[in-house]
Amino acid sequence: MSDISKEIEKQVLNKIVPNNKDRLRLENTIDKLKILVKKQIKNFNIPIEIELVGSTAKDTYLKNNLDIDLFICFPTSTSRETLENVGLFIGKKILEKQEECFAEHPYLRGEFNGYKTEIVPCYKIESVSQKISAVDRTPLHTEYIIKNIKEEQKNEVRLFKQFLYGIGCYGAEAEVEGFSGYLCEILILKYSSFEELILNASNWNYGQKLCLREEINPDFNTPLIFIDPVDRERNVSSALSDEKFNLFIKACVEYIKKPQITFFFPNDLKPWSMDRIKKEIKTSDFIGIRIVKPNIIPENLYPQVRKSIRAIVDLCKKNDFPIIDSFFYLTKDSINIIIHPEKHKISETKIHMGPPIKLKKNKEEFIDKWTKNSKTIKKPFQKNNRVYVEIKRDYVDINKLLKKEIRNLSLGKHIDPIVKENFIILDDNELLNDDFCMMWTKYLDKRMPWER
Repeated sequence: MSDISKEIEKQVLNKIVPNNKDRLRLENTIDKLKILVKKQIKNFNIPIEIELVGSTAKDTYLKNNLDIDLFICFPTSTSRETLENVGLFIGKKILEKQEECFAEHPYLRGEFNGYKTEIVPCYKIESVSQKISAVDRTPLHTEYIIKNIKEEQKNEVRLFKQFLYGIGCYGAEAEVEGFSGYLCEILILKYSSFEELILNASNWNYGQKLCLREEINPDFNTPLIFIDPVDRERNVSSALSDEKFNLFIKACVEYIKKPQITFFFPNDLKPWSMDRIKKEIKTSDFIGIRIVKPNIIPENLYPQVRKSIRAIVDLCKKNDFPIIDSFFYLTKDSINIIIHPEKHKISETKIHMGPPIKLKKNKEEFIDKWTKNSKTIKKPFQKNNRVYVEIKRDYVDINKLLKKEIRNLSLGKHIDPIVKENFIILDDNELLNDDFCMMWTKYLDKRMPWER
């Protein structure tokens, strides 16, 4: 890597590494939090232990972007109901701006002394073979990193995290589908430094398989596979989407070619004016579907929105409306799904292909079925050694298809009941609403984050 990249990385570290004052404030906050949690634990006759996990425990956190993750560890003999109830009780007594979340069981997210904080109940285990719930191994992850990371590698992790933040790939949560903090740490353990990681990653291919221990490991159908050194049956990078995997590799290639600080700290995307958007796009080519947004946490919302898009696109394709593109845009109150069909209207009939003539039984069944069918326009006929029939389409207008059939789709647990009651097909004027300036800007501006 060049001297330019070295200088850039030095500038980045000056911005993201916590100073003594930052560390002292964080340490005091964690001490106060632990004292309050211990005080609440005394209300229960259970030998509960407290463990700080995550980046604050491993000293790989970014100065202005960190969470405090405190795990309250129960004996494995504790019932799941007790674990959940006590865990939530303690969190509710301590945290502000509370939000109940769900991993394999409920936990509480909120704020404490100005820091984003999570109080998570788990079972105390010594090895993954003892785990009862998925979060039980998190303290083992923390212990593994603390034991294996070198002091100088902590800032390499920080560089890598900030790089991922800059290009929009940091976070394993459903909203991002990127790299988790733990994945960042074991990638640095694998390659030793940020620069070596970037150089190697620039040559990755789909299905890239990595591990820290040379042994026979399971396969996973994901773009990146990194076997968990704590649990060899687990793929640490399972949350990483194809889109974010490809974006990351592209960023690595471009950073090697031309290092810039905007890879770490990109300029904000400024919304285009509606006049400019109107010149660039013909909104009549697009269809918008607006659904009232359910009041659920992002981890539950985003998978359901993506499921909704897939279901709607599949519905269109099955009815012979190929979709060029699709995306979604969330506002405070609504889910807006945008699709770009090749055509809005198609012919009233279509030729439906049957089996080869030489398959006599199949041919006879096909002819029998379609001769009696009310949708048949032209009786079965033979052509190029196959049998065909001309039939009437169910829908020739995509808008009518959507208005009639969306309610019958499986869109998601929380979205289905909303759609059963109401949804709106947006017209041209609504798609050109000023509230959608940023949506169209993101869609039309093809620059990468570091190019802005």
